[in-house]
Amino acid sequence: MRAQIVFILWLMTLPAGAQSVHAWEAYLNEVMTAEDVETAAWEDTYELLCELEQHPMDVNTVTREELEQLSFLSAQQVEDIMAYRYSYGPLKSLSELMMIRSLDTTRRRLLASFLFVGEKQEHRFPRLSEIAKYGRSELMATGRIPFYERKGDQDGYQGYPYRHWLRYQLSYGDAVKAGFVGSQDAGEPFFAGRNRMGYDFYSFYLQLRNLGRVQSIVLGKYRVSMGMGLIANNSFSLGKVSMLQNLGRPSNTLRAHSSRASGDYLQGAAATVSLGKGMTATAFFSYRAMDATLNSDGTASTVLTTGYHRTDKEMEKKNNLKNTTAGAALRYQAHGLHAGLNVVATHLNRELRPNTAVLYRRHYAQGYDFLNMSADYGYVSRRFSASGETAMNKDGALATINTLSVQLGSEWSLMALQRFYSYRYTSLYAHCFSDGGSVQNESGLYVGLAWQPSPSLRFMAYTDYAYFPWAKYQVSASSHAWDHLVQFSYTSRRWSFGGRYRLRLRQRDNDDKTAFLTRTEHRARLSAEYAVNGRWSSRTQADVCCLSFKERETGAMLSETLSYTRRWLRLNAGFGYFHTGSYDSRLYLYEQGPLYTYSFAQFYGEGIRYWLMARASVGKHLSLTAKLGTTDYFDRAVIGTSYQQIAASSQTDLDLQLRWKF
Repeated sequence: MRAQIVFILWLMTLPAGAQSVHAWEAYLNEVMTAEDVETAAWEDTYELLCELEQHPMDVNTVTREELEQLSFLSAQQVEDIMAYRYSYGPLKSLSELMMIRSLDTTRRRLLASFLFVGEKQEHRFPRLSEIAKYGRSELMATGRIPFYERKGDQDGYQGYPYRHWLRYQLSYGDAVKAGFVGSQDAGEPFFAGRNRMGYDFYSFYLQLRNLGRVQSIVLGKYRVSMGMGLIANNSFSLGKVSMLQNLGRPSNTLRAHSSRASGDYLQGAAATVSLGKGMTATAFFSYRAMDATLNSDGTASTVLTTGYHRTDKEMEKKNNLKNTTAGAALRYQAHGLHAGLNVVATHLNRELRPNTAVLYRRHYAQGYDFLNMSADYGYVSRRFSASGETAMNKDGALATINTLSVQLGSEWSLMALQRFYSYRYTSLYAHCFSDGGSVQNESGLYVGLAWQPSPSLRFMAYTDYAYFPWAKYQVSASSHAWDHLVQFSYTSRRWSFGGRYRLRLRQRDNDDKTAFLTRTEHRARLSAEYAVNGRWSSRTQADVCCLSFKERETGAMLSETLSYTRRWLRLNAGFGYFHTGSYDSRLYLYEQGPLYTYSFAQFYGEGIRYWLMARASVGKHLSLTAKLGTTDYFDRAVIGTSYQQIAASSQTDLDLQLRWKF
C-alpha cells in the first residue's frame, strides 16, 4: 500500500504547468507557523484578505487606514505609496508601483490582488440614488455536508449535522459597505429551540467612508485596532514571520465585522473624524452579549469565544454575560511621525471570577470593571523606522512593546523588537506580538534579518528569546523559551522554491513538578512549484517534525497540489500522506477551498488526505463551487472523541457554494 502511495506522489510531482494559489494565499502559507494556524485571529485575517480580494480598493483613493489592513506592508511602504500619489498625482497603472523603491517584487504582486486603478471620481460622498443604481451586490450561500455520523448526531446535538452560512453585501466603491452574515455550525438548532430566528450567529453592519471630516463610521458589528495592540486589536494577527515582513508596523483601523467569527468583535457604533493638521480622533461604543461559563454563585469563571451551541450545556452558556465597552483614540500623523493616546473601558454585568486557586491563573483578569490606557509613538524615514506602545491597566501594571527597523542598503533589512508584559497586566481586547499567546507575563527580545540579493531570491531569519516570570500552563515556576527560524524563497518565471527550518526550545514541568525538562521541537518544510501560462500548476511540499521531550517522536507529510484553469472552469486537487508519532508532532497543510473558507487542516497519526475542488462561472454573475475531501486513517478504527466521535476510519465532507453578483 505504501509503495503505491509513493508511486502516486511521484507521478503527481511531474511538471504540469498556473499558479495553484493566489499570490496572497501563497504568502499566507509562507508566513504562518503551527501556532498561528491554531489561533482564531488568523482565521479572521484570512477572511479579511478574502474580502479585500473580492472587493479591491482604488489605488488613487485608498486611505492610509485602508492600506494598513494589508498586514504584509511595512510602515515605510504605506508611507511611500501615499507620498508617491501626493507627489505625482493619480496612478495610470499599477505598473507605476515599480517606481516606489521600497516595494519589492513580492509586495507588488501581492498588491495586485487588492488594488486597482479606477476612473477619476469627484471627491464627494455618493447620493442615495447613485448607490441604488450603481452599487454592487453579492449574495453567497455555503454549506458542508458530512458523509459520516458523529456520536452527537445520534444523541446530544440539538440540530442537524450540516454546517451552512449566508452572506450578503452591498458596496459602492470605497464609500459604502453594508450587509449581513448568518452562520450555523454543525449540530446547532436552526429555526428551533433558542435559535428561533434562524441562524445561531448573525452579523449586521454598515460602514461609510469619506463623509467630509468623518473619515469612517461603522454601525452594527465592527472591529477596531489601536497602536501595536496592547489595549485593543481585534483586526488582524501578528505572527513572528509576518512581523518580520511588515517590520513591526502598528495599525489603527476601524472596519465592519463581516466574517463568521462569533467571538472577538464589538457591537454598536464607531467613528473616526479628521481634526485637521494631521490630527484624527476615534471613538466607539459597544454593547453585546458574550458566552461564559458560570460559577455556582452566578459569577463568570471564563469567557468563551468558540461560538459552539450544539448541546444543552453549550446552549446554557450562550449570551449569559453582558459587556459594555467604550473607547477613544487621539492620533497625530505627519512628516513620518505618529503619536497617539488611547483608552478603553469595559463593564461586565457579572463579576469575572476565574479559578485563581490554580497557580497559573492567579493573575487572570477578574472583576466587573476594566480600564486600559496607552500611548503609541513612532517615526518613519527612508531607511529607519521605530514604533512602540506603552500601556497601563487600572491597577498600574505596565505593558510595553517597541520595535526598531533599519534598511541596510537595497538588499538588507534588520529589525529588533523588545516587549515587557507584566504578569499583573490584563486587557480583555489586547492581541499583540508574544510567544506565550497572551499580552501578560512575558518579556523578551526578537531580532530578525531579511536579505534579498535579487528580485527572485529572498532569505529571512529570526531569533526570539522569551522569559515568563510567573507560572504558566504545565510550568509551575519562572521559565523561558527560545525560538529560531530560517527561511528562503526563490521565484523564476515558471519555478518557485521555498524552504524553512524552525527550532523551538521550551521548558516544561517533569512528572512530579520538581524540575524542568526542555521540550525541543524541530520543524522543516521544502516546497517546489511549477507553473506555465496561467493555466496549469503543480506544487509539491514536504513537512517534517522531530520532537524531543519525555520521549522522542517524529512526523512527516508529503503532499501534492494540482491546479487547472481554463475560461469559466477552475479545477484544484490535492493528495497527501502523513505519518506522525502523536498529536504533539502534528503537521499542517493548506488547501484551497470555497471563498471565505479557512482551510489550514492539521493531521496526526498515519493516513492519507485527498480532495478535489471545481469552480465554474455561469455567465458574468453566477459562480458555483464544489469541494469533496476525504481523510483515511490507517492507525485507528474510530476518529475523534466524545460527541465528535466517528465510528469509522475515514471521513468525507462535501462543501458547496453559490455566489451571485448583481
